[in-house]
Amino acid sequence: MSVFYKPENAWAADFIPFYWQGQHHLFYLKDYRDPEGVGPGVDWFHIATSDFVNFEDWGEALHRGARESQDLYAFTGSAIEHAGTFHIFYTGHNFDYVALNKPQEAILHATSPDLRTWTKDPDFFFLAPTAEGYESHDWRDPFVVWNPQKQEWLMLLAARKTTGPSRHRGLVACATSPDLKNWTVTKPFWEPDLYFTHECPDLFKFGDWWYLIWSEFSDRQVTRYRMSRHQTGPWLRPADDCFDTRAYYAAKTGGDEQQRYMFGWLATREGETDTGNWQWGGSLVVHELRQRPDGTLAVQIPENLASLHKQDLPLQSTPVLGQWQTAADSFSSDTPTGLAALLVAEHPEESTFRATVQYAPGTASFGLLLHAAEDLAHYYQVRFEPDSQRVVFDLWPRPGDKPFIFERPMGLQPDTAIEVTCLTSGSCVVIYINSEIAISCRMYDHTGGFFGLFAAEGSASFAGVTVKVVEADN
Repeated sequence: MSVFYKPENAWAADFIPFYWQGQHHLFYLKDYRDPEGVGPGVDWFHIATSDFVNFEDWGEALHRGARESQDLYAFTGSAIEHAGTFHIFYTGHNFDYVALNKPQEAILHATSPDLRTWTKDPDFFFLAPTAEGYESHDWRDPFVVWNPQKQEWLMLLAARKTTGPSRHRGLVACATSPDLKNWTVTKPFWEPDLYFTHECPDLFKFGDWWYLIWSEFSDRQVTRYRMSRHQTGPWLRPADDCFDTRAYYAAKTGGDEQQRYMFGWLATREGETDTGNWQWGGSLVVHELRQRPDGTLAVQIPENLASLHKQDLPLQSTPVLGQWQTAADSFSSDTPTGLAALLVAEHPEESTFRATVQYAPGTASFGLLLHAAEDLAHYYQVRFEPDSQRVVFDLWPRPGDKPFIFERPMGLQPDTAIEVTCLTSGSCVVIYINSEIAISCRMYDHTGGFFGLFAAEGSASFAGVTVKVVEADN
């Protein structure tokens, strides 16, 4: 069983969450990666879950159109319910239309009486208003939400202007409607001139704040957010406006104003190797959103995933470098002029590792080793760097002179507890730190091996260390 959902013999791209009667209905783009057998195009499929562990497969929701159709690629959109009818607004995309001098993207519509059987609306066709300065080929990812203040529907769209520096034309376009049928493009919802585009926009209220989420691929290819006291802005930038790494993309949210979750995909890498290019689509990763007192957002592991692995693996204490003091589930090292490393348990393919970590003033770095070889010939590394106020996901040996894989900013203070949870399933790994930030990545080249601990040029302690796996059947 994999913690991170993917369809059989395919991959999952953009998830479109819809929370209905206590269940999270997740529509997603099914990425076959089989142009010879399945042909070009993308379909919408549908799964439902209440615990993010067990998924009910509702099958295909929207089938792609024919080769010459606008929706050969049925790309991202949103799902809503109104007056007893379910609606999907989605992107119809056809790469071949560019050569035919036709807009490759249009907004399309489908309805359902029961969330299961969907009928495309042949009369709905919403194109970018090129006369108003919008690019005809970038008009996608419609997100529809009700505006109670003006008693109208809002549609946010990923769009681009036709003027200005090419890499800075992205904006969140906006259209309004009184009836979900007739839409009028209004002034842009958010136009910061920062990015190439703002894919998969999402707008929701959580507590007393409104949040605008989008994914951009011009700078760091991550999901970002802004916040406001009002549904339509003005939008404030938090100090850390990301939730995860570049490998976690196209995340959108679902839930209610009391509990909110984020659904994105953990990308695969070409050739299933740590040096391969990141690909479109992969496996579902769910984060629970947590609101800080100042309104900024943090992410934490959902409760059901946190308690999924119940059976303890025995810990060991195998020093590889430096001097270590060990107890039943606690380990510490003081190595002011070198590296200390300790193997503590086997690293199974499906497992949850936890530890509470502290470091002393002046320590250069410390953290975890994943899938480590017994002689440290290879490993992955979660490395905390106090001087840089960051945490890094690294690989050893590194190919050539490439830098580490990922980094996330993090405030680090000596003699202060850091809670680390590492969830591994197959090649997927998601690390949660202090119920604040997440680091999602793939681990292809190294499997098996051990969990380990390390400290470089300083002192660190690791308490409450556990490794848990799925409970064996009796």
